[in-house]
Amino acid sequence: MQYYPEVVQVLALDNKHLAVYFSDGHIKGFDVNPLIEKGGVFQPLKDDKIFRNRLTVMNGTAAWDIDGNRDETRCVDIDPFELYKAKDIDDPLSEKTA
Repeated sequence: MQYYPEVVQVLALDNKHLAVYFSDGHIKGFDVNPLIEKGGVFQPLKDDKIFRNRLTVMNGTAAWDIDGNRDETRCVDIDPFELYKAKDIDDPLSEKTA
């Protein structure tokens, strides 16, 4: 049975990194900087307020609600398969790693 990655929680970390929590219990660390550097739809994420405050889970993946009005057509997201390829990290919310 193939696993189809589903993001259940996402946390903005320092330096434009994410902690991505998946339904199978894996926690992945993802660097968004290369996407931001490419520009295009990811350009607004240069603004730290947008990067941190508009981050959400939408349609089973990490997404940014750019306009803040929950309009899926104005959101930017990352393919959950790409997120799942990232390296496993310790839970940044765990007391052991805090």
